[in-house]
Amino acid sequence: MYLRIRHLVLLMLTVSLLYGCSGYERALKSKDVNYKLKRANEFYDRKKWQQANGLYESLIPVLKNTRNYEPMYYRYAYTFYNMKDWLSASYHFKNYVEAFPTSKESEELEFLYGYCLHKMSNKPSLDQSNTERAMDALQVFINGHPESKHVAEASKYIDEGRLKLEEKEAAAAKLYYNIGQYKAAGIAFKQVMRNFPESAQSDYYQYMTVKAWYKYAGESIKEKQEERYATAINAYRELVDGYPKSQYLRDAEEYYTKADNIVKKLRNELK
Repeated sequence: MYLRIRHLVLLMLTVSLLYGCSGYERALKSKDVNYKLKRANEFYDRKKWQQANGLYESLIPVLKNTRNYEPMYYRYAYTFYNMKDWLSASYHFKNYVEAFPTSKESEELEFLYGYCLHKMSNKPSLDQSNTERAMDALQVFINGHPESKHVAEASKYIDEGRLKLEEKEAAAAKLYYNIGQYKAAGIAFKQVMRNFPESAQSDYYQYMTVKAWYKYAGESIKEKQEERYATAINAYRELVDGYPKSQYLRDAEEYYTKADNIVKKLRNELK
């Protein structure tokens, strides 16, 4: 019984080794370029991305400047995409577009270049370099291919990137406020509004500007208070004028009333 099991195991190992040799390893070691390309395409069609990738990579120096290079490189780039290696995929998609700008596949791969950068984008609290690169690449794609079927999707990813950038800036402004850096907070919230004028949170940023300048005025020396409370009052008026239905108006009005009363008191003391 033991010998039968041992023989069966050995047989399975032998078959496995033979299959490996006759499959990927055999193709990789082959000097026959046509055979290697055929096997790479077979692996690709069977969605064996790792094996296809290895074979395509070995063919790059051999097939370059031949008629087979473009379709081979297209599939090679896609193996990275299908393995979710966004960095490598973005690099090779960009290379393909630059190498074959007139190819019928270039439009698709130019979009996917931006998409891969989008997939590499960090959460808002982290570095947003890839977010900005993705937004730039996708905008270039839209400008160059305004009739593309991918325009709506590209626009959506740009909007998502913009929200991340806004969230990061708004979080930095809120941090200034939370640690008592009220002047910096007031300036930062105003900057968020300038950078993202279409934001759905604009009234909140304006409200926080009112609060920040009110708090800053309260911590200032007496000679500076009137001017700084006046800044808070002006910020409140901008909130009322710009967002007459804002949910923050009632709370902001309390800061306005307090600031207005203090300014009147300060002016009376100067008489």
